[in-house]
Amino acid sequence: MTVLTNTLAPKQLQLLREVVPTATLIGFLANPMNPITETDLREVKSAASATRQQILVVNARNDGELETAFTALVQQHAGALLVMSDPFLLSRPQKIAALAARNALPVMHQFREFPAAGGLMSYGTDIADGYRQLGIYAGKILKGTKPADLPVQQSVKVELVVNVKTANALGITFPEAILQRADEVIE
Repeated sequence: MTVLTNTLAPKQLQLLREVVPTATLIGFLANPMNPITETDLREVKSAASATRQQILVVNARNDGELETAFTALVQQHAGALLVMSDPFLLSRPQKIAALAARNALPVMHQFREFPAAGGLMSYGTDIADGYRQLGIYAGKILKGTKPADLPVQQSVKVELVVNVKTANALGITFPEAILQRADEVIE
């Protein structure tokens, strides 16, 4: 089973542009230790150039570097932040949401746990749907299908989750089009 990650960058940047249209400098929080960082960065920079946005890369591989990354974003006047799909960064939704709130920075994340933890918004793979697909696979294997005979599946269901309370705290009003497209609106 695979999930969509860096291929979602164009849509994530488009959504950020709709929510924060004045943000021309977008931070990209990356883990330099992740081998896909360069691939993700190329995708993000390509998507940003299409929308006339600039990318400021900030790196974090531990909690201390997260603090430093947010300080750099504020000093460079980043208007918003996109978080890389990385195990370390994805495991810190509360920490990133708290830093974003403290620094009044709108942040786009990959998974719903981020807006649920107080972050602004997420657009990414519906992990629950992926788990359901894995359950179907396990059922086929338990019924006798050889794993080698099963194709690799890609979870293609994506979801948009927005947090209105966080938007209000940031002085942001979600456009009606975003609220209507959202799979979940956290009040």
